[in-house]
Amino acid sequence: MDTQKPLKRSTSNVMIVGVCSGIAEWLGWDPTAVRVAYVLLSVFSAGFPGLVAYLILWVVMPKDR
Repeated sequence: MDTQKPLKRSTSNVMIVGVCSGIAEWLGWDPTAVRVAYVLLSVFSAGFPGLVAYLILWVVMPKDR
């Protein structure tokens, strides 16, 4: 049985509130790569409302203990 870690905001590698680093920990990726990808998607894609998505994830994702 493969148990995956639940998606939570990070408390150890935080830039603003830990959303991107929490996603990076959940995926097993580098937090910097997730942050760069998020910024690129937010800037270059008119269909990706980056700020709204970030705020929703901030509210929905529980904080890691």
